[in-house]
Amino acid sequence: MERRIENELLESTGDEQIKILPGKPYPLGATWDGKGINFAVFSENADGVELCLFKDKNASDEHVKIKIEEVTHHIWHVYVPGLTPGQLYGYRVHGPYEPQNGHRFNSNKLLLDPYAKAITGDIEWDDSVFGYHIGSQQEDLSFNEADSAGFMPKAVAINPEFDWQHDQRPDTPYHNTVIYEVHVKGFSKLHEAIPEDIRGTYAAIAHPTSIKYFKELGITAVELMPVHYFVQDKHLLEKGLTNYWGYNTLGFFAPDARYSSSQEPGGQVAEFKQMVRELHSAGIEVILDVVYNHTAEGNHFGPTLSFKGLDNASYYRLVHDQKRHYMDYTGTGNTLNVQLPNVLALIMDSLRYWITEMHVDGFRFDLASALARTLHDTDTLSSFFNIIYQDPIISQVKLIAEPWDINEDGYMVGKFPVGWGEWNGIYRDQIRNFWRGRDIKMTTFANRFTGSPDLYQNDYRRPTASINLITAHDGFTLNDLVSYDQKHNQANGEDNKDGENNNHSWNCGAEGPTHDPDISALRERQKRNLLTTMFLSQGVPMLVAGDEFGRTQNGNNNADCHDDEISWLDWQNADLNLFAFTKSLIRFCQDHPTFRRRRWFQDQPVAGSDVKDIMWFKPDGHQIPDQQWDDDIARSFGVFLNGRGIRCVDPEGNRIQDDHFFIIFHTGGEDVDFALPNEECGSEWRIVINTAENFIGESKQSICNTDTLPVIAHSVVVLKCQAVHSQHND
Repeated sequence: MERRIENELLESTGDEQIKILPGKPYPLGATWDGKGINFAVFSENADGVELCLFKDKNASDEHVKIKIEEVTHHIWHVYVPGLTPGQLYGYRVHGPYEPQNGHRFNSNKLLLDPYAKAITGDIEWDDSVFGYHIGSQQEDLSFNEADSAGFMPKAVAINPEFDWQHDQRPDTPYHNTVIYEVHVKGFSKLHEAIPEDIRGTYAAIAHPTSIKYFKELGITAVELMPVHYFVQDKHLLEKGLTNYWGYNTLGFFAPDARYSSSQEPGGQVAEFKQMVRELHSAGIEVILDVVYNHTAEGNHFGPTLSFKGLDNASYYRLVHDQKRHYMDYTGTGNTLNVQLPNVLALIMDSLRYWITEMHVDGFRFDLASALARTLHDTDTLSSFFNIIYQDPIISQVKLIAEPWDINEDGYMVGKFPVGWGEWNGIYRDQIRNFWRGRDIKMTTFANRFTGSPDLYQNDYRRPTASINLITAHDGFTLNDLVSYDQKHNQANGEDNKDGENNNHSWNCGAEGPTHDPDISALRERQKRNLLTTMFLSQGVPMLVAGDEFGRTQNGNNNADCHDDEISWLDWQNADLNLFAFTKSLIRFCQDHPTFRRRRWFQDQPVAGSDVKDIMWFKPDGHQIPDQQWDDDIARSFGVFLNGRGIRCVDPEGNRIQDDHFFIIFHTGGEDVDFALPNEECGSEWRIVINTAENFIGESKQSICNTDTLPVIAHSVVVLKCQAVHSQHND
């Protein structure tokens, strides 16, 4: 069967006739087969769909418009022979404009393909990109006939072929994983050792200088802040600011071209793949921070860019009795309707695409609780989780939830299913409070330090379900956490009203920069304390790029709108001493399986011994009595970790054993003498970490268990006793 474009249209464009075929409803998107391109797009409620082909990304008129005649199960599809990769396209969709009934069809608006594999150009905030007349007394009930094509980006059909050169996934086990959260642009924008023409791009992340740095630091995975094509917010641009973080997705299959050094439409796809390939060759995994909970189209006053014009009533969750309005569990204006099979399929297809075609190793899901909602309640048994659990591809990569959204019952730390890791916000807040001297109970600290068994153990999950973090992109940097009591967000243009007010921070005696040597020394010690606590804790540590060398945002805890020096990594002023400490700390923990356990502590004697796998001590050397656990405040205490109690074997079947360790945590403001554990735990100890002295190594002088050890205020001391010959090849 063959169809032809109407002669009238062909004559108006001055082109020869173009042959068209019915095509197929699967796969969705634009698929090149070597002879032409198949186009397929979902819309259940549309009356008609037109495919628009363009010659230039800035074109205001389509070169060819094709009325799609074939519809299969709400999938509109057509095949155009002769089209090649690089073809620019979009859609116009006809149907009722009835916002009160949930429908916002407006064929005057050029729409991006939700399955576009590449997108070229940016949105220009002309009034024409809105489906209604801005300023009308009827608000969004009015109808805007202005054509938006000249102000819209265009989808790009791509050639998916790429030479992966036998690419192999690192498949790093969770217990060996160290995550490095990084912004693609911010990491390299000011890095003088990287060629200027690729700074801020995927190519820069893959540059030998970057990879050498990652390897030296010791991280095993980069967690890239959003790289899906996103929209710059109109209100930010009007203030001279930008959406720097990128949590405003519009294209769930397309790597954002703003992070590409390629000037060719679609070139960002190959550059992203090359980045992944180079990182994999260095043994580094790639995890994407993804935003499937909402889109960039906002609420009922937002623009019509893609989903809203394709089928608003299907793609979004609408208020049941007021379908003009959107359910908003994210604070961004809308929430994707994952209850609808086609919308759920969009997310699953996107995840599979990034795994199979782009070779990424996992995902961190922004505001993941919004994806778990059925009606209004969060539900870990929702279809979203069930489909992922049974999917043979998605279920095999790292899945990490940001386990909250903004609505009631949205805080779901500890409530995600087996197979998921979680950003442990409880860990973050309680460890921060511990080191700023708040009254944290011993049971609270012990739970966080041992992998949060109170949150995960009863759900058949392992300590590695806890993604331990002290800082993240959102909030203070590590340096600012110990330098500011209050946020300083004046540069954001919102009168310092934006950003979190409760930061659990401590400025150590002065707000912001200081010349007081005692305060400066305490701040440096506090950074080391926080890092040491995180890396020694059971679970998966996550380090934010720049925290390893003291990056500051000058007290700004909400720098999402700053694509400038506030957010970019300042390599010229890096604290090399802190960097040396951090990389040595990571190496130390990677060398000792005691701090990378796969199973929970049993609090029971290890086989062949009367000594438990973990024990807690007071400064006088006596164990903390059971009856005091719920009452004692964590100030000064020690924890013994039995190197013979790991209870795992390596890939060759050998029992994994390690040295014994005794860790002293002291948050008090005065120095204290600390007695070491009794002889059953070890008779000869050596200091291997001392945050007060910026020391990681092994002291030459041994300490007998009968001796006492002076511990400086606000510090951590780690001692080692060689119990057995260590095996580190797990």
